[in-house]
Amino acid sequence: MQWRNLYRGFFMGISDLIPGVSGGTIAFILGIYDELLTSISGFFSRNWKKHIGFLLPLGLGIGATLLLFSRVIEYLLENYPAPTQFFFMGLVIGVLPFITKQAGVKKNFNWKHFFLILLVGAALASLAFIKPHDTTAITTLTATNAIGLFFAGWAGSMAMLLPGISGSFILLILGVYSTAIGALSNLNLPIIAVIGAGVIVGFIVSSKAISYLLKHFTYITFAVIIGLIIGSVFVIYPGIPDSGTPFVMSVIAFFTGLIVANMFSSPNKITIVNN
Repeated sequence: MQWRNLYRGFFMGISDLIPGVSGGTIAFILGIYDELLTSISGFFSRNWKKHIGFLLPLGLGIGATLLLFSRVIEYLLENYPAPTQFFFMGLVIGVLPFITKQAGVKKNFNWKHFFLILLVGAALASLAFIKPHDTTAITTLTATNAIGLFFAGWAGSMAMLLPGISGSFILLILGVYSTAIGALSNLNLPIIAVIGAGVIVGFIVSSKAISYLLKHFTYITFAVIIGLIIGSVFVIYPGIPDSGTPFVMSVIAFFTGLIVANMFSSPNKITIVNN
């Protein structure tokens, strides 16, 4: 068992609670992105035992964090929204040098890759202008809303594995973020089970697709990922705080995020399969 994945799961779980912050980006920061995709794909195969040692501690860390910190994140976003978002902005920006180095941007990218980065980044950044229409939280399951929550979990989990795209933000756009957070905070097990089933299906589908793209279209895929991460900064950005104390806290939080990203990213490697 890779029990150090407990703390990795903690950071991924925290990120998955924040609209605009991607769990996939945190996996990149921690240097486990490729292994995460391989393990999720492999877990639903004959060789599932080989991957349980990686996924179980990671899943426990994520699950425990979602349950224990959902109210904490609600509190921070409600009372200290700017410093919280600036901390995650620091994390996201801090991972860019690591990813560009792993992709060998200077050596392997041409104008087409940079154009793709610009195009994808601009497309994701445009989501910052979309006003989410989150609705009143669902507390009781019906046949109709169960189907909707299942597919919302599916869509959200596919976004979670893509660096730069936040699963929570997708849930917010679909109008079920308050339902998901409320279910976690109040341990509404039926709703957690339905959304969770969608999440599992989404993980299976997206992990296989992303693994295929990284293997067969490595540098194009990395260009898309870099574009997604750059674009996500505009989605996370909360604006400059007006008063002094929140501004100072935001600056400190931002640089703390940069430092944390650098600490976790520096010693890690991501395997790139050359085309």
